[in-house]
Amino acid sequence: MPRGRYSLHDLHDHSLLGEEHFQCAPGPSGWRYVSRTTTPSGDHLSSVDLTLDELGRPIRLELHAASWQVRGAALEGVTWVRTDPTGTHATEGNVRAHAFTGTSPAFLIATARLLRLTSASPATRVRLVAFTDPVLAPRTVDQSWALVNSEAHATDNGPLTVDEYRVSALDTGEQHTVHIAGDVVLSAPGIELEDLESPPSPT
Repeated sequence: MPRGRYSLHDLHDHSLLGEEHFQCAPGPSGWRYVSRTTTPSGDHLSSVDLTLDELGRPIRLELHAASWQVRGAALEGVTWVRTDPTGTHATEGNVRAHAFTGTSPAFLIATARLLRLTSASPATRVRLVAFTDPVLAPRTVDQSWALVNSEAHATDNGPLTVDEYRVSALDTGEQHTVHIAGDVVLSAPGIELEDLESPPSPT
């Protein structure tokens, strides 16, 4: 069961936004990721609870940030309910999309597990609903994912395969690189793995 800590940075000035303390593991339904994010001063910022089925589809998502809450799942595309900080207003949304995304590294792993790309796969288009900080506002985004390299590295626990993905935003053409080993993000824009207490789970 991987457990560790990511640092999250602003994409523009690279300032530290917070730290995400996480644990994740394969389970009977597929895969689960739980985390809490703190500010640089240590105050609670947000939390993520994501469960995927064996095909990588989100069967349960719960997000909390700035007293806002989102609960979602794959249902006729993806469906979610967003509740305001007072708890008196809830709005439901539904989009013909494949999955969810957001600032947490969990969503990069989830998308990779959903697409199951190989080095022979063409670049694959995926539509995602992103929940943006700090109020978890939903936004539909289209991305293209390609697996450009897989490299095995020797470790004390046996070989560890690191997958390099090229992710393109189809609305702007902006591209970036994501490195994933099993169910842990090694590096991505704005994300750095700072501490890992146990090896990644194999995909």
